Amino acid sequence: MITLHTNLGDIKLKLDFDKAPITAKNFEDYAKSGFYNQTLFHRVIDGFMIQGGGMNVDFSEKPTNAPIQNEANNRLSNKRGTIAMARTSDPHSASSQFFINTVDNTFLDYRSKEMHGREVVQEWGYTVFGEVVEGMDVVDRIQSVKTGNHSFHQDVPKDAVIIESVSVE
Repeated sequence: MITLHTNLGDIKLKLDFDKAPITAKNFEDYAKSGFYNQTLFHRVIDGFMIQGGGMNVDFSEKPTNAPIQNEANNRLSNKRGTIAMARTSDPHSASSQFFINTVDNTFLDYRSKEMHGREVVQEWGYTVFGEVVEGMDVVDRIQSVKTGNHSFHQDVPKDAVIIESVSVE
């Protein structure tokens, strides 16, 4: 069990080490090291998700460990209350940033290999690796904060939403 202690309340997470062993361990390692302490939920989109785990409170990006292998083909779905890894367009680029789904976002799930002509195209999706077991009211409170732009970033909370500390049980 991992608890994100935010300035808007606590969010308790249960990680799924069976279906997403690499991703769950990666998140737990960041949590145990104190990496997430004093970081922001820097991207918040009402009716979609809240994203954090990569920006200091001064909005500088934190240096991360090497990216991990995408495990989105684990049959876990991006449903309301699940936690998943954020990444770039490279499916294997997830490192520390994560998001909590505030609605069912099944369009973010892994899709099986598809043939386009002779080329195999894989829709990797976003790896779900756990779920909120307490504190969805806090997640909902965070998703409803006022947002705006901050330099090159959009959907940034006007008043900082801070992960003050993280405890691992």
